Amino acid sequence: MIADNLKRIKAEIAEACVRAGRAPESVKLIAVSKTKPASDVLKAYEAGQRVFGENYVQELLAKFADATLQNLPIEWHFVGHLQSNKARYLAEKIAMIHGVDKLSLAEEISKRAKQRNRSIPILLEVNISNEVTKHGLKPDALFAEAEKIFPLPNIELKGLMTIASPDREKVKSEFKEMRRLFEKLKSLAPKPDQITELSMGMSGDFDIAIEEGATLLRLGTAIFGERSK
Repeated sequence: MIADNLKRIKAEIAEACVRAGRAPESVKLIAVSKTKPASDVLKAYEAGQRVFGENYVQELLAKFADATLQNLPIEWHFVGHLQSNKARYLAEKIAMIHGVDKLSLAEEISKRAKQRNRSIPILLEVNISNEVTKHGLKPDALFAEAEKIFPLPNIELKGLMTIASPDREKVKSEFKEMRRLFEKLKSLAPKPDQITELSMGMSGDFDIAIEEGATLLRLGTAIFGERSK
């Protein structure tokens, strides 16, 4: 089932890219495996998927250490809300942290990356739907925070991330606004060429995200099936 789902989703992504006048290789699929066992990750890997996302630190650590996955060249992304005191657990293991929503968290990631002599790519999370239940910077606070984060050593601010409204009627305008914020961030960045990633679009709205310029899609249910509560 997972292999079939991946094949179908990749075809749908390619079709959406063609409709939007984009090259399919301009969009990277992140298979979000939260609450799913390592055996499901392995099935997706065997079907050709190499990039996976996790929402919870403990779950990522467990999968990273799992014997069936340990020696595979998997690119792990952390896509959930990260508490500063857990950043140290990810510093050696993660390819990118998507949900940075405050300076203090960026500073902690910078500190932990420096200890391990590496640079960690990060994205700033924007609460584009302005929902109180969601994490992320308000759009009007984004650039002031970014200016403080740009100079931090051992991290590389690569772009923006968001979770849109559950209402598809609102999604297009939210993603359009994210594209505008992304372009403005790029214009303000000390190194504009470094701002390359716009992480938005999940199982229910990735087609709209592609239309509006997403470079990273975070899909879970469409690949692995419904999550158990």
